[in-house]
Amino acid sequence: MAKRKRDIQLKFRVTPQEREMIETKMAQFGTTNMAAYLRKMAIDGYVVKLDLPELRELVSLLRYSSNNLNQLTRRAHETGRIYEADLEDIQQSQERIWTAAEKIVSSLAALK
Repeated sequence: MAKRKRDIQLKFRVTPQEREMIETKMAQFGTTNMAAYLRKMAIDGYVVKLDLPELRELVSLLRYSSNNLNQLTRRAHETGRIYEADLEDIQQSQERIWTAAEKIVSSLAALK
């Protein structure tokens, strides 16, 4: 057998589900050579780990806002009135949500 260009062998184990995912991605990429695909992904591929505190803040703001909206709706059904202060609070919550969403979009756009 001729001298191989790549003479170091790497091995790793996967679950059947992981193997299926790899094969699916290979099909999307249009290749059937698993060794070439895995080598290319290990060398040129990249992993994106999104740790966006802004996203956690957005989720928190959404929970806060939906809770306030539910309370306002309940009160409006009970009393038949909506107070200006309640509407202002909802409007401020919506503005905080939009600000947080804009931060997230900016962070994601910077990943290019």
